[in-house]
Amino acid sequence: MMNKVRTNYNVGDIIEFKKEHPCGGKQWKIIRVGVDCKLECMTCKRIIIIPRIDIAKKMKKIVFENIPN
Repeated sequence: MMNKVRTNYNVGDIIEFKKEHPCGGKQWKIIRVGVDCKLECMTCKRIIIIPRIDIAKKMKKIVFENIPN
């Protein structure tokens, strides 16, 4: 049986990656979603753009889930 990979994320979600950012942080806040997602490091405020499918591969867990109204 195939594992279902979560691909729908919301602006404001905070996720944790498996590997650390060079600044030492592992938590990222999603600030834009689409085919590519824009993430902001919670430690150093660095902003990166990453394909949505790569987030599922690099993510360890969801720390905070922002539920839209």
